Amino acid sequence: MKTVEKQGKTVDEAIQKALEELQVSRDEVEVEILDEGNRGILGFLSKQAKVKVIVKPKPDQIARDFLKGLLKFFDCNAEIKNSLEGNVLNLEIIGENTGILIGKRGNTLDAIQYLTSLVVNRNSKDFIRVLLDAENYREKREKTLQRLALKMADRVKETKRSITLEPMYPNERRIIHTALQTDPRVTTKSIGKEPNRRVVISLK
Repeated sequence: MKTVEKQGKTVDEAIQKALEELQVSRDEVEVEILDEGNRGILGFLSKQAKVKVIVKPKPDQIARDFLKGLLKFFDCNAEIKNSLEGNVLNLEIIGENTGILIGKRGNTLDAIQYLTSLVVNRNSKDFIRVLLDAENYREKREKTLQRLALKMADRVKETKRSITLEPMYPNERRIIHTALQTDPRVTTKSIGKEPNRRVVISLK
């Protein structure tokens, strides 16, 4: 982290000098007042104010540092790509043998995404949504669920009997609901409690 110490006639002046040197805005730094300064007799300056200004790490850097440490724990040699768009931080782990980071039905990947989100938002005033992917798993899983939804919907129409799918995470259930929301013959709903909540596909 970049850090500078500056002096000025006032605390504000010292902070401004630090911001100009670091070329950052006020909300990108943390300020520690080392000395508020004081004026001598008749208003003459006797002691300048002194501050320590520290540039706060950005969300993408926090996430990258956390994931790099985690990858070492998994003994996984991979590259981390990231892009921050507004309040959404997209992270992608690229490398060999990253399947261990995905786990069964993406449960390990979801857990890592959750932990990364906690770390990124720990000291952040504005919530950053973290989206983590590996081996393009998210897109592959979405397409698999969409195909499953259409296949099960056809079976419901043929048998005229409702079908209850296996337990899914909320984002996966949302994919099923979305895939069938325009089908005029079937309807979907979620039943049960987490983590065993399931989607039921039925005739309208």
